[in-house]
Amino acid sequence: QVQLVESGGGLVQPGGSLRLACVASGQTLQFYAVAWFRQASGKEREGVARIGDGDGSTAYADSVKGRFTISRDKAKNTVYLEMNSLKPEDTAIYYCASGDPRTPVRGPPSWYEYDYWGQGTQVTVSS
Repeated sequence: QVQLVESGGGLVQPGGSLRLACVASGQTLQFYAVAWFRQASGKEREGVARIGDGDGSTAYADSVKGRFTISRDKAKNTVYLEMNSLKPEDTAIYYCASGDPRTPVRGPPSWYEYDYWGQGTQVTVSS
């Protein structure tokens, strides 16, 4: 049974940083495409960043380019989302998801490309 668990969310001031982690059980993440999504209250789920299997190609939403970085730690079976220069509009529940490794890494991720989802972690950016 595949399970993804996110952690690292919390309350941070504008301009601050957080690092989210997505740990998998029942699945070796390095062999799958993995993505981060977020959903703010009253808004649709938005694809934030994705990383492919193999060479670890990445792609980001325009709203986070240059501020967020997605990466893998194969030894820990974990995918991270490093978030810097956080803004109030980054406030949302953040989810990780995994899916078919053949998914092309082009542009931000779309929810229908991913099969397994975590429960989410809340990120609040506020002074």
